[in-house]
Amino acid sequence: MKLEKEMRAYALKNAVEYGGAVVGKVLPKLFNHGLDKKDIGKIMPELTKIVNEVNKMSAVEREKEFRKFKDVIPEKEEKERDLPELENVSDKMVFRLAPYPSGALHIGNAKTYLLNALYAEKYKAKILLVMDDTIGSEEKQTTKEAYSLIEEGFKWLGVKYEKPVYYKSDRLEIYYNYAEELMKKGKAYVCFCSQEDFKNLKEKEKDCPHRKQSVRENLKLWKEMFGAKEGSMAVRIKTSMQHPNPAFRDRVLFRISDREHPRAGKKYRVWPTLEMSWAVDDHLLGVTHILRGNDLVMETEMEEFIWDIFGWKHATVNHAGLVRIEGMGAKISKSKAQKEVRSGEFLGWDDPRAWSLQSLRRRGFKPEAIREFIKEIGLNRQDISIPIEVLYSINRKLVDKEANRYFFVENPRKVKIEGIKGKTVVEMLLHPDESSRGVRKLNAGNEFFIGDKLEKNVNYRLMHLFNFKNEKFVSKEVDPKINAKMIHWLSVDDKNVRVRVLMEDGGWVLGLGEPDLGKISKKQIVQFERFGFAILDDKTENLLSFWFLHK
Repeated sequence: MKLEKEMRAYALKNAVEYGGAVVGKVLPKLFNHGLDKKDIGKIMPELTKIVNEVNKMSAVEREKEFRKFKDVIPEKEEKERDLPELENVSDKMVFRLAPYPSGALHIGNAKTYLLNALYAEKYKAKILLVMDDTIGSEEKQTTKEAYSLIEEGFKWLGVKYEKPVYYKSDRLEIYYNYAEELMKKGKAYVCFCSQEDFKNLKEKEKDCPHRKQSVRENLKLWKEMFGAKEGSMAVRIKTSMQHPNPAFRDRVLFRISDREHPRAGKKYRVWPTLEMSWAVDDHLLGVTHILRGNDLVMETEMEEFIWDIFGWKHATVNHAGLVRIEGMGAKISKSKAQKEVRSGEFLGWDDPRAWSLQSLRRRGFKPEAIREFIKEIGLNRQDISIPIEVLYSINRKLVDKEANRYFFVENPRKVKIEGIKGKTVVEMLLHPDESSRGVRKLNAGNEFFIGDKLEKNVNYRLMHLFNFKNEKFVSKEVDPKINAKMIHWLSVDDKNVRVRVLMEDGGWVLGLGEPDLGKISKKQIVQFERFGFAILDDKTENLLSFWFLHK
């Protein structure tokens, strides 16, 4: 009961401070209250449940409930470390980024790469960029534009890697040499089995008949493989066909593909699997530390198996749990985005629906916010869910300082307020916290454009102007007693500008903006009051096109 109370207290604290709770941030706090690391697995279901409950609360509900739990949290706590320490720390640490160039990096897969970069910065270590451009599959192909998109994304995030960039497609001959070494050691063989036949052998735990081929015969078949038909031959490593994990049994190291490669063209037909190329490159390039997802545990085991065959020193490998980001409206995927970019459904790789680094930049996100977001997640050992509002909250603190306030009325309709005589000029601060920035001025008569649907017998207040009810003037001063609902507005008499805003779902919201919007520059971030932050993406004489950032 005590631990449950502490979990809820820290989940609420995390949510209040950052807009959403994260399991990976709540868990370390519990160690200060006696939680033993061996008990993590036992408490994770309950902690995840509590975090999910807290994230479903409104901001007001969180604040209210947090006040009940404040006694649980000591006033003075040990300052939380930036990132947890890694093992085998030295002054000669080398990390690597190994993206597969099938498209732009998105907010999901950028997490692992940026985490590597953040640790490299922490330890003042080297970080290498190794493009994992093996041939891939029909469903997940490498693309020419992906290389520059990936480097562009890293540059925006401030990731500083060593030069030169390494490309797997330039290193095929190196992998071939090690394939021959494996065969000479009797650790690999050329297999002619079809996928179906080999699957049956695995299920029955029977050795492949080609396993018995001599070294000489395998080397001969290896040479023939370069002219063989696609799918007819493959090189397999000898693990054990009785291994407890069927997926680990004699895995493929090289296969034939006639697909054209964006860099190598059709120069090569025999391509290594990722784990084969990783094992060789991580050794030759001196990589000491690898951070990768839990989904690659099998590949890590395969890589270590190959290291052991050659007697190579193991790199220190850390696996991070998968992170599911909630509230984005769709599952993000490079291969899915690739299809939608090619088909023309997406505007390009920077379409907001792609959630790529390019799209986040175009929407107005700050790279510092992405970096802080990844730090907030940290090296999570368990799979976690995190609301996108956490990223919004971090970014909001950065853009709020620079964003001037303006009115934008979507789907405007006219309303006439009785009891208003004459016209007036309304002055409003461009930024509520910085009067030195000046004011914006709007003309006001008795006709206005609004986007809200008015209800009978409800008090409303046109922001910075007056109160009304049933379309009749009530009073000018702010009156807490009448509890008026705020409405932003534009005067029918003003020279309003046409505005459209591209939303996260790819749809446009049309409306009118106040006249001074015509004076702002492209790429300037503004806050449309009661609507959200947006960045001016394009500007013509008759239309201002904004991209929505977030609330």
